[in-house]
Amino acid sequence: MRISTWLVAVALAVTGLAPASPAVAADGNPLEKTNGFYVDPDSNPAVWVRDHPADSLAGPIKASIATKPGARWFGNWSGDIRASVDKFTYAADVADKLPVLVAYNIPGRDCGGESTGGAGSPQAYRDWISAFADGIGGKPAIVIIEPDALAQLDCLTGTARTDRIDLLKYAATQFAQKAPNTWAYLDGGNATWISASVMAERLKSVGVQSIHGFVLNVSNFYTTAESTTYGKAVDAALGYAAPFVVDTSRNGNGHGTDSEWCNPPKRKLGATSQLGGGPEMQLWIKVPGDSDGSCGYGQGIPAGTFSPVLANHLIKGD
Repeated sequence: MRISTWLVAVALAVTGLAPASPAVAADGNPLEKTNGFYVDPDSNPAVWVRDHPADSLAGPIKASIATKPGARWFGNWSGDIRASVDKFTYAADVADKLPVLVAYNIPGRDCGGESTGGAGSPQAYRDWISAFADGIGGKPAIVIIEPDALAQLDCLTGTARTDRIDLLKYAATQFAQKAPNTWAYLDGGNATWISASVMAERLKSVGVQSIHGFVLNVSNFYTTAESTTYGKAVDAALGYAAPFVVDTSRNGNGHGTDSEWCNPPKRKLGATSQLGGGPEMQLWIKVPGDSDGSCGYGQGIPAGTFSPVLANHLIKGD
């Protein structure tokens, strides 16, 4: 757990920020306890490169994607969630690197879309997310809580909507109470999806002030500048400078003029995971090359499945 140049970079990144979030889980700064972001050796791109060394795309994918730090997503495919999270964060801790994890198992996930699924009941989710936080414990980590869950509230009514708000609040509480060296971020949608004032109210309703902040642009393509402008508008509506991070994994060319979100053409890899640049951090949260679903360039490729063809399009930006 070294500080050195990593801590210096942190100080530079946060210079000039307004007062920080009044987070409960503020006992430890995970950036101070690690020395750079963790590169997942078992990410989908890394596994594909290992399994296809003679493929002409193996070299470019290894150089541009598989060796870059990014997030590991956890959901109903992860088996024993406490053991899976513990194993991942332990490996990062041994390497003295900071891991990024995505919790993606909310009931009614993706409102029946390409990434449909999630825990089978509210209680099943409470058990799952509690075990997730237990798996991290005192190890340093960054956690992204349930991409799209708040922005998609409008697809829910009645008890389902109330349950989602309660479950996201419960998730935030679990990380605040059980993972003192984790910075957790609730998902805040993207730059044009939900108005900043509405998103701020939703973030308040699920306890954003109990954790570190919120995250924008997960699996989307808006530029970091656009996302930063939106994030600052959310902060203004919140009434304090909640830290926020931006997913830059596929925003190198911006969103473009089309309305496509599912494996669209002409998108490109964005800035690799780093501190500052407008938001608190720019992170590769969506795994580049993992399909959004059977659509766009990814016809026939289920959501979450790695495709070297999709990865190559992102490398080339075509």
